[in-house]
Amino acid sequence: MIETPDFAPGTVWLVGAGPGDPGLLTLHALNALKAAEIVIYDALVSPAILDLIPPGIPREYAGKRGGKPSPQQADISARLIDLAHAGKRIVRLKGGDPFVFGRGGEEAAALAAAGVRFRVIPGVTAGLAGLAYAGIPATTRDTNPALVLATGHLADDNPGGLDWRVLGASDVPIVLYMGLSTLPAIAEKLLAAGRPPGTPAAIVTNATLPTQQVLVAPLNRIAAEAKAAELKSPALIAIGSIVALRDTLAPWQITL
Repeated sequence: MIETPDFAPGTVWLVGAGPGDPGLLTLHALNALKAAEIVIYDALVSPAILDLIPPGIPREYAGKRGGKPSPQQADISARLIDLAHAGKRIVRLKGGDPFVFGRGGEEAAALAAAGVRFRVIPGVTAGLAGLAYAGIPATTRDTNPALVLATGHLADDNPGGLDWRVLGASDVPIVLYMGLSTLPAIAEKLLAAGRPPGTPAAIVTNATLPTQQVLVAPLNRIAAEAKAAELKSPALIAIGSIVALRDTLAPWQITL
């Protein structure tokens, strides 16, 4: 029998909801939803997972989506702290994994600074699960000994921004989160840095859900084909040799 961690009053659990398919939710995450007194959830948490929250448990939306009005991160962290000081059992429900491009690290730091104890329940990160559901292994011994997980959201002048010249000069596959709107610029930079135009690339939208779509095209055409197909976020983008494996695997893969 699996032991359930004690959910003490006045604590916050940063819970990863995974990429969308409720079957990928961990047992600790499911138990946390059942024991919570309030759930603060993100934009990319699927409705099927929200349906697992017991009736009568308050839910508060705290989603952040690019280009749309969103709560400020400082306000979200302050809300978590206030609820903890009031003695509540709080689940902060985040899409994917809390510590992979999910601002979970920022929230954990804010809780620690306020003297609030917290637990992290890792989730299946969308960048890997989405590829798996699309028939694209993140690594194989024959293709790549390394993988780059990156956000396509940072501006060039951001101190934490990526040097696309370095990534372009490498043949290590790249998985981009939140990169659909910036894909034309990113592809251009990678090509200018030396990535071959024919490098396979794929876009996976609504990963792991019944509405999942996969578009495959060479790097020099992927942005144009995404625009023509009118693809929408949330989307993952894979660039590199691993994408070519989809031709062999996808026809035989069971996903539904």
